Amino acid sequence: MLLHRSNPYNFNVLNNEILHKIIRPARYTGGEWNSVVKDWDAVLIKVALAYPDTYEIGMSNLAVPILYEILNKEADVLAERVYAPWVDMEAALRGNKEHLFSLESQRPLKDFNIIGFSLGYELGYTNVLNMLDLAGIPVLAAERDDSYPLIIAGGTCTLNPEPMADFIDAFVIGDGEEIILEMVDVWRGGNGKGKNPLLRQLAKVEGVYVPSLYDVKYDKDGFIKSIKPNAPEAKPKVKRRLVNMLPPPPVKLVVPFIEVTHDRGAIEVQRGCSRGCRFCQAGMIYRPVRERPHDEVVKAAGDIINNCGYDEISLVSLNTSDYSGIDKLVAKLAQKFPKIALSLPSLRLDDASVKLVASLPTRSRTGLTFAPEAGSERLRGAINKNITDQSLLETAGKAFERGWTSFKLYFMVGLPTETMEDVTGIISLVDKVRGQGKKASGRKPMIRVSVATFIPKPHTPFQWSKQDDAATIQTKQELLQKYLQQKGVRLAWHDPNVSLLEAVMARGDRKIGKVIKRAWELGCRFDAWSELYDHAKWLQAFKGTDIEPGFYASRERSLDEILPWSHIDAGVTEEFLKKEYLKAKSGEETPDCRNNACNACGLEGTEICVGKNG
Repeated sequence: MLLHRSNPYNFNVLNNEILHKIIRPARYTGGEWNSVVKDWDAVLIKVALAYPDTYEIGMSNLAVPILYEILNKEADVLAERVYAPWVDMEAALRGNKEHLFSLESQRPLKDFNIIGFSLGYELGYTNVLNMLDLAGIPVLAAERDDSYPLIIAGGTCTLNPEPMADFIDAFVIGDGEEIILEMVDVWRGGNGKGKNPLLRQLAKVEGVYVPSLYDVKYDKDGFIKSIKPNAPEAKPKVKRRLVNMLPPPPVKLVVPFIEVTHDRGAIEVQRGCSRGCRFCQAGMIYRPVRERPHDEVVKAAGDIINNCGYDEISLVSLNTSDYSGIDKLVAKLAQKFPKIALSLPSLRLDDASVKLVASLPTRSRTGLTFAPEAGSERLRGAINKNITDQSLLETAGKAFERGWTSFKLYFMVGLPTETMEDVTGIISLVDKVRGQGKKASGRKPMIRVSVATFIPKPHTPFQWSKQDDAATIQTKQELLQKYLQQKGVRLAWHDPNVSLLEAVMARGDRKIGKVIKRAWELGCRFDAWSELYDHAKWLQAFKGTDIEPGFYASRERSLDEILPWSHIDAGVTEEFLKKEYLKAKSGEETPDCRNNACNACGLEGTEICVGKNG
């Protein structure tokens, strides 16, 4: 059951002339249950929290609700939300000469003091430019004077901020819970003094990167020669901000009028992962592991149920299986809230996870999802995903014996050191899993196989690795399509051209900003949506800016090359990443430091390191 309330404020931005032309108008009307509407004239600082995707996607993101609650607790601050308008709404706004507005008060974005974008996926970059333009705000930071809002950005993508450096005034690097209030304090003290003095003060805050205070120089071949501060306030290295203890989770979540992607209450039970998968950026940049106490999770679940009316709670983590006493926590929640469904994303591929899901109330049980990632034990060793074929098949067999009839498996193609033998290993492994299901139940199970393309990401051991070109990826995909598209197997795969663009954006430097701007001018937006992605326009943008995408995506980089993100300190040292990169080539495992000796990743010795002897 979902509870709602109406918004008593109405600024008539959404007139009938717009509403009747668009689909899902509730994306833009605001007034949802638990939304916060403050007296505009009674507060000093107005912040718009912007998510560069649709309402349905953005409302399923956990970062915006965290900041929304923190900021709105401040007496002199209001925080409101805005999401990327779909193409029909964009056309209506432009046709009626209306500016993009917030949901809570329906005020134009340009009336706010600060606009903060959450950048969680590189293919949302053109949407950032589109939202600024729809708000009547120049997309280039250099063209915005003191009359415009301060444009900031946080999220995973800011660990390589350079592709968006032309458009963003200041980046938040790392955990935003403390840093956002410190930035607000700087704004309080610098209000009326002008944009440049404000940015210089923001640069002093640990975890804040102001790109205009840094100069990037290139050599004649296009390689970076140096990244250096041009102001005394700017630090040579911007250190990722960490919170030692997770603050209380938001429990008065805004409840949407319409169904969203993840339409349930969510509690982050753990931040960080110590497994050390070498392809996984989140596993590196969210270190060290920080857990939320059981009692706090149980209380938060009760508060969310009471405040929001949700009948499902999701326990969010990069690896929920590793959360201490997860079985005991699930038992507590099931006992206290017997009518509530529990969702456990990101489980490890083992029998303990199967038992855990089997212990859930019947209405909580769904199809099992596991991620072997690679088709051979050799390649899984190279990426430090040390799961044997035997353990995978034993886990699948026990799951089928317990009554599961469907399985979802995630793989990747294009991983460093991969051969075609590794690709055919995916086919063999899927066939064996199907065999286990047939053996257990006497009928063939439904196996869903999702095959992603490897993207080399910053601050991982594979940040120096190349991505396979589109033709090579397509050859591997065609092999899988030939043998896996059969009865009992449903295969999904990624467009190689989209994966190429993602790799360019992930590993790009400041020059990529010109490509992003040109692509947006050509009409690119919602590039993560297959029905709107236009590869021809992106190729035109690359050609028009004389930038070769292969230089960023398809090139193995030297270990001594200055990378575009070399001035961003993510906590995990470059020495550790280089060591892991070389171990990948030899197939050497690095054990999980939570149960083994410290791996000296760079965070050892800190008060929140959970590694043994760290």
